[in-house]
Amino acid sequence: DYRWVGRGALKLLHALEAFPVVDPCRAVCADLGSSTGGFTEVLLDCGAVRVYAVDVGRGQLAPGLRADKRVVVMEGVNARYLTSLPDLLDLVVADLSFISVSKIVPVIRRLLRPGGEAVILVKPQFEVGRSGVGGGGRVRSKQLRDETIQEVVAAAVLSGFDVMAGVDCAIAGAKAGNVEHFLHLRRARISTDRKK
Repeated sequence: DYRWVGRGALKLLHALEAFPVVDPCRAVCADLGSSTGGFTEVLLDCGAVRVYAVDVGRGQLAPGLRADKRVVVMEGVNARYLTSLPDLLDLVVADLSFISVSKIVPVIRRLLRPGGEAVILVKPQFEVGRSGVGGGGRVRSKQLRDETIQEVVAAAVLSGFDVMAGVDCAIAGAKAGNVEHFLHLRRARISTDRKK
């Protein structure tokens, strides 16, 4: 009885169960790396009032989501270069490929209101570099995977986030079966910017 537009929905559902304080109900959200819209669909199902569906690709978002008035389709947009949106966001979710999420956390912070939440998926195969990826694109070293998670945590703290929790993704990566990891971040209410 698979009812979602993509398997990403099942990943986010598990993360929201693991992070019960994250509540998309009545929230203005962004889904970075929206693809077919699995995360977007879950956010809407949970009561989000608006979701900015951002993806560098085009034509991937499911037609039903594309037609939903609560969804703002932002195709052909590289999340790394987002500077602002019409709304300050309550919640950002991210499932990005071919880029380290460490490079995206400063962007997420800019998009969120103070105290806003983020649920980001850390994909080790896009964090470790080519030397850490084995045959078939799999990161087999648990130590290397754990180190990449800690690097993303450090980048998040440096960007002005409180790291609230983390949990391994319930579903392995589609192609290589990588163990992915969700982080729950909260934008600090007091700026921790190092730049003056």
